[in-house]
Amino acid sequence: MGMTGEELHRLLVEKWGYSFDVQIKRVKDKLFLQVMWRYLEQVSFPLSEVEYFEHLDAIATYLRGWGATDQVRSFLQETRQKPRLGKAVNIPIDLGERASEWLLDFP
Repeated sequence: MGMTGEELHRLLVEKWGYSFDVQIKRVKDKLFLQVMWRYLEQVSFPLSEVEYFEHLDAIATYLRGWGATDQVRSFLQETRQKPRLGKAVNIPIDLGERASEWLLDFP
């Protein structure tokens, strides 16, 4: 089943109570969905609410394309980690056999 930005937001809020920022990060030949410590409800958050949800939609589009939505859902349900200042929660994305073609998109 696909994931939308709205569902990703709901999963984050259900887990930690805040609309945390998420980023895709490449480390060598692996990709991670990082749940950052900044969140929409902070006055200093750099995105507007509209921009935040557009960003989540874009991230969800990648996750669907990679077939990684179930991986992310499971990780969020099971993890005991929590984003805190200077420390993101890293969710590994298993790209399977198509990893090399997807990794070309991320420097």
